[in-house]
Amino acid sequence: MQTDPAISRLLILRSAAIAVQFVAVIAVYFLFEYQIPLLPLLAVICVEAIFQLLSIFAYRNVTKARPAAVLMQLTADLLFLTILLSLSGGATNAFVSLLLLPIMIAAVSVNAKGLAYTAVLAIAAYSFLLIKMPEHTMHQMQMTHHFIGMWINFVISAIVIAFVIGTLNSTLRARETTIARTREQQLRHEQLLTLDGAAAQVTHQLATPIANLQLLFEELKEQQANDPIVQEMAKPLAQCKEQLEHFRSLSNALRTGETKQEISAKTLQNTIQDAMTLHFPEQSLEWLNNAPECSILTDAMLLPAILNLLQNAVAANNHNQQHNIEAKWQIDKQTLSLSLRDFGQGFSEQQMASLGGQLMPSSDGMGMAVMLSNVTLERLNGSLTLSNHPQQGAIAMVSLKIV
Repeated sequence: MQTDPAISRLLILRSAAIAVQFVAVIAVYFLFEYQIPLLPLLAVICVEAIFQLLSIFAYRNVTKARPAAVLMQLTADLLFLTILLSLSGGATNAFVSLLLLPIMIAAVSVNAKGLAYTAVLAIAAYSFLLIKMPEHTMHQMQMTHHFIGMWINFVISAIVIAFVIGTLNSTLRARETTIARTREQQLRHEQLLTLDGAAAQVTHQLATPIANLQLLFEELKEQQANDPIVQEMAKPLAQCKEQLEHFRSLSNALRTGETKQEISAKTLQNTIQDAMTLHFPEQSLEWLNNAPECSILTDAMLLPAILNLLQNAVAANNHNQQHNIEAKWQIDKQTLSLSLRDFGQGFSEQQMASLGGQLMPSSDGMGMAVMLSNVTLERLNGSLTLSNHPQQGAIAMVSLKIV
């Protein structure tokens, strides 16, 4: 079956248990000639087998079972086992310790509340078997204190098993989560190193052609200074030269490690506004409130990271014929947040699940831009949260620690 591992383990163990129970009942009654209620025991085993078949049919295609479903299966196991034990000696049955098995299974299959529920249920089942023991058995065998001691031993064993195995399982799950997160970060860093190498190579290859174009432009300017086409060439060439110089300064700052510094929120707001006006003059960045009086930790890549988010917001607005972006500051304890809202169509479910964590195929480059922004914010002990606005558009929430 291709089903949930927890349910699959339960069903396999129950199938083996049903077979062992049937063989044990037949052997005890016919070979050892013990006086046990054969038909009631076989009837309970048949009901358990029917329940097993129904469970197999119900969970045959369930890839992720709910915790409540696992608890229901464990409850059924405890119920069937308690009935079988009550019909074959109760607390005097040598196999009464099998009530500990559902606790062990619960310790590796459900959360702490489910484990506590299973342990309490198993203790209650053992207590029921002890209470329902015939009085003459107690007095005749003079075993009252012995059975009470066995019950106490069972309770202690159940608590120890639940605590130890539950703690070990929680530790293993936390370790697996940490390993998965580390593996994801390593993969993302490898992608970033590849992008960094490609960007540096492209920049190096573009430097010489742009320098040659600059020389040709100066010669054309001397020969045809009044030509409008020559005059229009000045601005894009200056932008290319400025961007190359900016990239070189960023690379040098990152290489030397002297990148982090404190900056006030008001200064950051003015810088963002100036960059927005320069790069996207057709869009309007509306500040819903003023920057608070606090400072944050920044480096040379913070502004490009925020510009990447603004560029995505501008692209979303252009697709939806909108020209307004809303920015808002928020303070929560020691965290300063800046929310940027566009008025586009918002994020799809696939984008919400993958943006910021990995590279995504995208015609407009949104996946790479958001991932680079996310990595920059993480390096500054910040975070990036993406969400859809309930009315229209998307929200990119940049959170940074206040220093």
